[in-house]
Amino acid sequence: MKHVQNTKSIVAPASWDEIPRGAYYRQALEQGLKFWWPKLFGFHLLKIGALSADLDTRSCAISHQINVGLEGEQLQVVADPYQLPFANKFADACLLAHTLSYTNDPHRLLREVDRVLIDDGWLVITTFNPVSILGLGKLCPVLFRCQPFRSRMYTQMQILDWLEVLNFEVLNRTHLQVLPWRRQGGWLLSTHFPAIGCLSVIIARKRTFPLNLTPLKKVIRRDYAAQLAPHSTLSGSCHLPENY
Repeated sequence: MKHVQNTKSIVAPASWDEIPRGAYYRQALEQGLKFWWPKLFGFHLLKIGALSADLDTRSCAISHQINVGLEGEQLQVVADPYQLPFANKFADACLLAHTLSYTNDPHRLLREVDRVLIDDGWLVITTFNPVSILGLGKLCPVLFRCQPFRSRMYTQMQILDWLEVLNFEVLNRTHLQVLPWRRQGGWLLSTHFPAIGCLSVIIARKRTFPLNLTPLKKVIRRDYAAQLAPHSTLSGSCHLPENY
């Protein structure tokens, strides 16, 4: 996995209103995530970053929602996203609404999120899509210093690679808002050509798979071998069932 840490500082917007047409992006994300919020369950939802805190998540089944970040009017906990003040396996779900787009070290942020998430916890990630009209805008030197072109844009394949290393299972991924200057994002284009949507959305869950035999299974295998040991001289060898 190629490391993408960037030493150049980048200032994250305190709300979607600080991004041109940010209200359209926020509306598109809220509409796109509306289907998933009732499916999330648990006790704690962490909304990391000012843009995450600015999204309407009232339809989420998790009632206790904590807005955490460094700057923003709706923050409840002021803390560095790289060092979240929560215990291991504290949160049932985490929302990173364009948080990766305005961070210098996305790998470090994802590792910290992985630390605070419980097993089978939910992770919702949204970013800007470089293979879109906004991505083309980054090629223009005049626009490069303006929002949202100054943000870091990652393809879904990059993010999927990072999530695979951390053992996350991706349940859904899509793109929204093909035309950034339209409130509906160009409904016809968004329906038939979603791959070039300006907004990228990924829904994933943290998975934990046992890499070794459980202690109970080891005991069963050893006892089974001991029972067959007296008969091994007759057959010349002792074979265990495959499911052991």
